[in-house]
Order: sequence, then C-alpha cells, then structure tokens
Amino acid sequence: MKYLKKNAKSYSRQSMRGIWAAALTPFTADGAIDEEGMRRNYEHWISDLEIDGFFIAGKQGEFFSMSVEERKRCLEIAVDACAGRAQTIMSCSDQNMDVVIDLARHAQRVGADYIVVHAPVLHFFKQQDETLLGYYRTIAEQVDIGMALWSHPDSGYLMSPELCSRLADIENVVAIKYSVPRPMYVELDRLAGDRILVSTASEEEWLDNIVELGWQLYLCSSPPYLIQAKGDLRMRRYTDLAFAGKADEARALRDSLDPVRAALRGTRPPEKPHAHQKFWQELLGQAGGAVRRPLLELTPEERRRTQAAFEACGLGKIGNQ
Repeated sequence: MKYLKKNAKSYSRQSMRGIWAAALTPFTADGAIDEEGMRRNYEHWISDLEIDGFFIAGKQGEFFSMSVEERKRCLEIAVDACAGRAQTIMSCSDQNMDVVIDLARHAQRVGADYIVVHAPVLHFFKQQDETLLGYYRTIAEQVDIGMALWSHPDSGYLMSPELCSRLADIENVVAIKYSVPRPMYVELDRLAGDRILVSTASEEEWLDNIVELGWQLYLCSSPPYLIQAKGDLRMRRYTDLAFAGKADEARALRDSLDPVRAALRGTRPPEKPHAHQKFWQELLGQAGGAVRRPLLELTPEERRRTQAAFEACGLGKIGNQ
C-alpha cells in the first residue's frame, strides 16, 4: 500500500479522482476467464480511453458466479495490467464475512489501491443501522486498506444518509458508491462530504454532480468504455471541461452523447444487462465474451437490433473531441 491506515482518507482525497469504470469479466465459450482478453481490455481502457481507475470483480464483473480464487485472480490481473497507470478497487462483497475479509486481505497484499464492500442482504428488518455499523467496523478492523461502501437496491434496502454519515467516521472508510435517488446522495454529501467521497453510478448525472456538488470521482459503472471509443472520448473530455470550470462546453459535449445513450438503453433487455453490454463491447472491438449462469445470453434477434442501433448512434465517428 502507498499509504498508512491513518492516512487513508487524506490519501484518497488526493488520488481517488476522475473516471473509474466497473469492469465486466470476459469469459470464454466454455466458461473460463479470458485472461488475455481481460488484459487487452485494460490496455485499451487505459491507453485509448484514458480511464483513471477500475472496479474489479463486482456486480458488473459477475462476482456472484465466480469462486473466491477466480475473484482473486481477476484482481491480480488488474493490478498487473494497471501497473501504476490506473488505480484499482477490489470488490470484496459477499454474504460470508470470512470471505469478505479474506478478499480484503488479498487485495491489500497484492497491491490494490482500495476495496469496496456492498451492504449485505439482511433477512430481518430490526436494528439495521446497528447491524451495519458492526459489519463495516469489523471489516475495517481487519485491514489497513481504504474501503468504499456501496449501497444499492439489490440489498433489499438502502442505507440512509444518516447511517452513511456515521460509517464515514470509520478510520479507513474513504468513499461510497451510493446508488440511490439524487436527493439522498445530495443529503449525504451535505452531512459527510468532508469525511467521505460520495459518488453514484449514473453517468447522466455525473456532470451536474461535478458542477453543482464539486464531486471529483465517478465510481462507477460501464459507460466509460461503452459510450467511448478510440478517438471519441466525449465522456473524458466533458469531464475535464467540467473540472476546468467550463460547464457550458461540458454540457454541450455531454448532450451530444444522447444518441449513444438511447441506443444502449433502448436495446438492452431488462433481464440481460451483462450479455447486452458484453455484445456492445465486442462491437467496439473489446473482449466481451460469454456470461455465466444464471445469466442469460442475447437471442439472435436481440443481437441484430443492438448492432443496428450501435451502427446508427454515431459512436466512434465524431473524432477526438
């Protein structure tokens, strides 16, 4: 690690910035991790798309279908591929706390920059706040690495801004991916923005959050490598313009991506987000590959519709902005 536990918050303020993407995991047709394809993706994402950091083996990465050893291997590949050129945050999320801590210690040992742990599924609805305080404090006590929280509807509940503010007092809690309605994350930013980097996965809200809330971190989903192509870095460019205080120019560039967003959103079957995004990656020349069960693959008709929308949306045809 490049920082001490007591310095995790200050270090994250200096280094946890810009556009971070949640990496999909490419699998071969027989279900193995496509390590070569994964490395090609990181090289493209860093060298061509200028992405600043990567969320490894999370929900987008199908962690739920992988063994603990496979998840560790995904992190090792990412750390090696990024090698000082981009940062990594390892998803250690699991219902079993021993697995969470094992993954967190591995991440710290092999050189990840941070870890992220989502709020666990709870099978009761009493004293949730005290349960979650104990949960995150226990994990934080076991490692020195900076930890991000993650609250999203898949857990069956959302952590309140007030609870997240209490969690922000933990020494090595540095950030949160807060997949909630905007009023909730605005309130958390008001309560604890001095102690925790607040972010959300919505790319469409990212610019407004830079301009209106002073955010420095997009943490994170797949748009950084799905709505950009080599020579067409509109998300990167509108982000940099917003950071430079050029809000009107940034908005114009952001809005020019609306046809791309519409093509993605309009062709994505609601029950097949992973397969759809992987096929979109392949259309962009990236390694997409198969999904693992229980996820479903696209039908031939869904692939045809997606390819037609991709070819019509203008992605990659604008030129470097």
